[in-house]
Amino acid sequence: MPGPLVTAEQLLGPVDEVAPALLGCWVVTDRPEGRVALRLTEVEAYSGAGEDPASHAHRGPTPRAAIMFGPPGRLYVYFSYGVHWCANVVVGPDGRGSAVLLRAGEVVAGEPLARSRRTAAKAARDLARGPARLTQALGIGPDDRGADLLDPASPVRLHTGHPPPAVAAGPRVGISVATELPWRFWDAASDTVSAFRPGGRRPRRAAGQDGRP
Repeated sequence: MPGPLVTAEQLLGPVDEVAPALLGCWVVTDRPEGRVALRLTEVEAYSGAGEDPASHAHRGPTPRAAIMFGPPGRLYVYFSYGVHWCANVVVGPDGRGSAVLLRAGEVVAGEPLARSRRTAAKAARDLARGPARLTQALGIGPDDRGADLLDPASPVRLHTGHPPPAVAAGPRVGISVATELPWRFWDAASDTVSAFRPGGRRPRRAAGQDGRP
């Protein structure tokens, strides 16, 4: 079972410190057809306005990125490359513009429902292995934009969990600027993490905060 809901205070630190602390947390969605929960195994950090050219918040609170500027704990959902949805947790104090991209997770409850949404998955580890697969497995889409992940009445919630024993870090993927920052974090022992590692090549352009926030 998941732990208590994450609190706003737990999300107020620098994004590169909050992001790895989210590993092991649970994301839970309740829909009319049932509940799916997953344990986060891979995330990416994106900083605020004027600080991180790979972030959607780089140019300030545009209509697309306004949710990134707070309050913390909101869900920032965006359409990536006109193909799929990506989900991010807004972190930091109001006005900061930071968010953590949810890249991968292990489905820990509601696997049959997740499989019905991810019919192409050949194994359980592939159900939420990547940012687009994660949102599909959880049933997250545009109607969830701005959802309060810290509200017990919300259909999408973020719960505390058990941190992994070992966390690895490396450059973010799917971006062409600020590539030197080691702001992708993952559970070093999990087979649900994206197949691509620092220095690897992707067969097609895919999500960073494009799959960027």
